[in-house]
Amino acid sequence: MSGQATPSGQATPSGQATCPGAPIGPPAGLYVHVPFCVSICPYCDFVVFAGNEARGPAARIDAFARALLVELDLRAEAIDERFGPDRPALETLYLGGGTPSLLPADLLAELVARVRDRFGLADEAEVTLEANPGPVERGDPSAQRAAGVTRLSIGVQSFEPAELARLGRRHSPRDVRAAVEAARGAGIASVNLDLLYDLPGQTMASWSASLESALALEPDHLSLYALALDDPAAEGTTGPLGDHLPASVGALRWRKRARPEQDEDRAAGMYHLAVHRLAEAGYRGYELANWARPGHESRHNRMYWTRRPVEALGPGAHAFDGSTRRWNAARLDGYLAALLPADDGQGGGPTLPPGGAEPPATPDEATAEALILGLRLDDGVPLADLLDDRFAVAFVWASDLGLLEPAAVGDRARLTTQGRLLSNELFSRLL
Repeated sequence: MSGQATPSGQATPSGQATCPGAPIGPPAGLYVHVPFCVSICPYCDFVVFAGNEARGPAARIDAFARALLVELDLRAEAIDERFGPDRPALETLYLGGGTPSLLPADLLAELVARVRDRFGLADEAEVTLEANPGPVERGDPSAQRAAGVTRLSIGVQSFEPAELARLGRRHSPRDVRAAVEAARGAGIASVNLDLLYDLPGQTMASWSASLESALALEPDHLSLYALALDDPAAEGTTGPLGDHLPASVGALRWRKRARPEQDEDRAAGMYHLAVHRLAEAGYRGYELANWARPGHESRHNRMYWTRRPVEALGPGAHAFDGSTRRWNAARLDGYLAALLPADDGQGGGPTLPPGGAEPPATPDEATAEALILGLRLDDGVPLADLLDDRFAVAFVWASDLGLLEPAAVGDRARLTTQGRLLSNELFSRLL
């Protein structure tokens, strides 16, 4: 099979179809990166600190929380100066990681309250918390609900014990069921389950079994990601101002052993199976890697796919103002040093953490990005966009291969299932 056999699950801030430059404006959403886990899985490339930094007397969660509140205030002040204090309240707040459910209940409540005070939170705001299902990692769903959490995203990855063990996951399938039941009992309105496929040692039968186990818990949303085994250092993103941390030697060895056990055609079959099974169960595949019951689509992630401004806090976090993408450097020491400076008697106060920014895209680049993100969604893009001289050759190629079909609403086109599987090849042609 040519091209990439599985659609990437990564949500990248980019463009919206027919809107090459979304208006620069105040953030509609806020992402907060909480970079702590009990342990680091060998496939994980997120900014994570584990072991003694996450638990015990040397843990740095309290220091991080203090620094995070300082960054929150500094970012809010800058936005107030730029857009005025009467800007609209946030529509979404997303606490990702890492394992944000490791935050003590009082720190979580203080953080959400400070966001509400400094940024504003709309009455019906979506407040998402990522959680691991293990009993020492999931936290207290009742306290999370009391703090304002409306949506819990649980990192399941698999319901097969052997696959969980190989992935370095610390939970069992029983823990997942307990976590979902606790969230429901606490009154959390929306529950998402994350699953991985194309795992080393995974079969069609074990993937089908994981899907069935997930559906038996009746989640409101499912995110299904093909396992990606990359090396951030090889991609040049791990320098002092980079948004990734270097993978450990052990993790790189694990990935080297795992790659030969992945298979594009098998992964494509797993994706096809999920598309049909989830449709049967009443879930809408509204984005390449995301399925939801009506009304439970991720409003926060949709902001990235529709190029709306999102502010971001924490190490490695990415923000977008409608024109410029900005990120914080991944290294925790630099983050803490900037926001919690030592009292050296010189009167120097906290400063924004180190990081970087990309220059705004050119009009052609922004339009291409808009098309790419529009095609990630089942809404698709207007048919008129397919006739644009700059992209017509790519769209003729896609049409000839049956990668496009009419969207459900309006004069629009969207990717077929095969088009989703070959989406990266089409997207590279658009760029």
